[in-house]
Amino acid sequence: MKVTEASFSTAVFTLLVETTTAPEFVDITDRVYETLKNAGIKNGFAVVFSRHTTAAISIQENEPLLLNDMAMLLERLAPRNARYGHNDFSIRTVNMHEDECPNGHSHCQHLTLGSSETIPIIDGSLALGQYQHVFVVELDDDKTVPREIIVQIIGT
Repeated sequence: MKVTEASFSTAVFTLLVETTTAPEFVDITDRVYETLKNAGIKNGFAVVFSRHTTAAISIQENEPLLLNDMAMLLERLAPRNARYGHNDFSIRTVNMHEDECPNGHSHCQHLTLGSSETIPIIDGSLALGQYQHVFVVELDDDKTVPREIIVQIIGT
């Protein structure tokens, strides 16, 4: 196999994603395709990354009953009303702010999902399967600002 040197380009975009509830699955697939179009990269990969510890990125099927099933699974894995040391503001001293809300369940749910997905780009298109969509998964009810999602596209 012969390896040749190639010149790679990088494009970085920030998507602001509004959410209203939790858990909420916000399909951003079309917005990621738009960033790819604007980047002008034909082959490489796109990294979609959430800058938040209570909003995940996931590739899933956009089917309403399945999205509901996944929301119920997240609630069973880390129930909102369970006890979390993170929520005990009488003993917690780290990373506190004035408008702190009890969201230990959101962080625990995020642990099962993750902060990013990497998607191959082939011939100018995201190599997603027929039913695959890119979602921001909002896990925290108490948000008044949009979520920042970084899309970095690298390739030729």
